[in-house]
Amino acid sequence: MTASEKQQLLQQSLSKLGRTLVAYSGGVDSAYLAYVAFRVLGDGMLAVIADSPSLARTHLRDAISFAEEQHIPLQVVKTSEMERPEYVRNDTQRCFHCKDELFSVMEQYAGQHGFASIAYGVNVDDQGDFRPGQRAAKEHHVAAPLLDAGLTKADIRELCQRAGLRVWDKPASACLSSRIEYGRPVTAEALAMVEQGEDALRSLGFRQVRVRHHGDIARLEISRDELPRALTQEMFAEFTRVFKALGFTFVALDTEGFRSGSMNSSSAIQSLVQLLS
Repeated sequence: MTASEKQQLLQQSLSKLGRTLVAYSGGVDSAYLAYVAFRVLGDGMLAVIADSPSLARTHLRDAISFAEEQHIPLQVVKTSEMERPEYVRNDTQRCFHCKDELFSVMEQYAGQHGFASIAYGVNVDDQGDFRPGQRAAKEHHVAAPLLDAGLTKADIRELCQRAGLRVWDKPASACLSSRIEYGRPVTAEALAMVEQGEDALRSLGFRQVRVRHHGDIARLEISRDELPRALTQEMFAEFTRVFKALGFTFVALDTEGFRSGSMNSSSAIQSLVQLLS
């Protein structure tokens, strides 16, 4: 099935949802879903973005800008996952508690404003990673139109590019909490260290980056095509200056480069199991 045929299935699926809230983060998947939902449902849809300490300010501003560019109705809501001890303790179910908070807030908003459905931007490729947030979506009966239409990440990027959407090649942008190793509490201080570190890497000209927080150690992931520029004595000195100023004792450049979900690797999860046993 072609990407265009899948898009038609998506449009048909959305047309059956009625008045719909779309969980929106500004990433390529949720941006595309919001874009198509607006064209199918018009004023019968509303994109909802959760403002919390785990959302980088640059990502919030960009998400708002994209919605404004495409005239997509948008509501910014506050979520309180940082007040949940089960979220802060940061075990392997952290994402579940985050999405449970988000969908609870969206359900309350839907009830107050007459929306019939909630949808989010999970796609086919997301089924291959460890994502407890999908369980929260199922428990809250959140629709998954991209997944139901069989759309992959590549399909979504292709369709965004065809539509002239600037987000078509936007790097993956998971929440800041996903950078903190399992078992280490999520704190405002740790989130700020990660956010400021990633902002600094982007200011140095790197596009696809992650700062993984391992306590005293900052583990830097930079996309493989950008790694050669990072592997110089001058850049090592700059990394050291930046991350020690943020409060890290050691700085490690991960030679495997950037990869989504590296904290979800079997070795990372096994380390948490050993820590908690």
